[in-house]
Amino acid sequence: MSGPGASPEPVRAEVDNDAALTELGYKPGLKRTLGNFHTFAAGISYISILTGTFQLFYFGVSFGGPAYWWSWPMVFIGQLMVALCFCELAARFPVAGSVYNWAKQTGGPHIGWLAGWMMTVATMVSLAAVALAYQLTLPQISSFFQIIGDGTGKYDAAANAVLLGTILIVFTTVVNAFGVKLMATINSTGVFIELIAAVVLIVLLAAHITRGPSAIMTTEGLGQGMPLGYFGAFLTASLASAYVMYGFDTASSLGEESIDPSRNAPRAILRALIASFILGGLILLFALLSTPDLHAEALSVDGLQYVVKAVLGETIGQAVLWCVVIAITVCALSVQTAGLRLAFAMARDNNLPAGSKLAKLHPKFQTPVLATCVIGIVAIAILVVNINQPQIFSVVTSIAIIMIYIAYLMVTMPMLAQRLRGKWTPSTEHFSLGRWGLPVNLLAVLWGIAMTVNLLWPRPEVYNATGPQHWYLRWGGVLFVSVVAIGGFAYYWFVQRKKTGVLSEHAFGGAPGAIHGAP
Repeated sequence: MSGPGASPEPVRAEVDNDAALTELGYKPGLKRTLGNFHTFAAGISYISILTGTFQLFYFGVSFGGPAYWWSWPMVFIGQLMVALCFCELAARFPVAGSVYNWAKQTGGPHIGWLAGWMMTVATMVSLAAVALAYQLTLPQISSFFQIIGDGTGKYDAAANAVLLGTILIVFTTVVNAFGVKLMATINSTGVFIELIAAVVLIVLLAAHITRGPSAIMTTEGLGQGMPLGYFGAFLTASLASAYVMYGFDTASSLGEESIDPSRNAPRAILRALIASFILGGLILLFALLSTPDLHAEALSVDGLQYVVKAVLGETIGQAVLWCVVIAITVCALSVQTAGLRLAFAMARDNNLPAGSKLAKLHPKFQTPVLATCVIGIVAIAILVVNINQPQIFSVVTSIAIIMIYIAYLMVTMPMLAQRLRGKWTPSTEHFSLGRWGLPVNLLAVLWGIAMTVNLLWPRPEVYNATGPQHWYLRWGGVLFVSVVAIGGFAYYWFVQRKKTGVLSEHAFGGAPGAIHGAP
């Protein structure tokens, strides 16, 4: 009870924060310390415009020419439909492991488990993929960072990428293990630097424009002789944008550590996606309009790193690249943070092997330390594949993005089914699409299906870019996703399903609870 003159507001706020959690059968365990900017920063650092654009600009230009830029607004519009659906879900279910819990609540425990499983595997592979981005940037800053060999050997770059990536993953694992406050402080600082750097880069590139906007209509004759012509080339190039604009749901994965999550999480999701679209789109646009030569081979090899150095000079270029390194660091931190919350949410429901141990919170840091370490170790193990088989790793990386798009579909499709049956009830107090809910949800599903097909398409350019050609690499997307989905669900159905249920130490009231089905 509060004493005389004490304000009941903090207590009431805490009760409101935990109301949705206890309604779902969970007792509060994670520490609520995050404000508006922290949740926004978590979403935008996962998308990480500087990481994604600098990592994939070369790919888009190589296969689509300057006109590939139009894939950026195309992907944004599609992902905006998904994000709007997620906003309704974040307001209704502001809990850890967003995609897993949302799929569980809209599609039932089986769909929820499969979505969570796909997202967990994809997150660990994504963490490894982001860590590899160090190799694209650090050696361009200084040869000091080419620790293994001099970069000219057949496997120098791949082996060095594993070393640099391992160092980064060890760092993110330690930070995440020490608690959400340290993670949020580092992440928010990094995001602030990234946003300032992005704005400065846009201004500097805009000041060096050498051609008009008509340049982004140029296709460079790509697609000639192909069955679908330039449209086919554009769909391939569009993957450069599709590989960047996802992960905005991370803003709501921290729902149990955020203050007033039902109100703040939907805003954070939209702000992260919209800010990333605007800043990333302008960086790509002005890079294409200011690069010295649109036909330069370095443009489709070194990408934005080449443009920045060629346009802005060595000194400013180096400063920008250091900002990219910071962006990669906080991106990896955010990816692991999201994966950790997802694993915790599934383990808390006893939906992972050794669930009780994985969901155990450290008494001081209030984080699931074991789950953090497991995610880091698996990501490092995945990195090792890249040492002598970079082709296989590129296949696995592409597949990670596919699994995330599929996991998103496992949320939007059951949600659409609930709308059609008249069973979906949004949180009208915090965020609701109203009469726009059905068309937006339908577009989100159609977009998700279309992009999943585009991502799975067995193109040699994506899955077997260099020789020797192997059928299993070209069909790697279909094969890998099938194995992960069928194998994972078989394990759940025959083994884990019989054990599922909220662990007693995490159940509200102290008693074991059952997995909730669709509301």
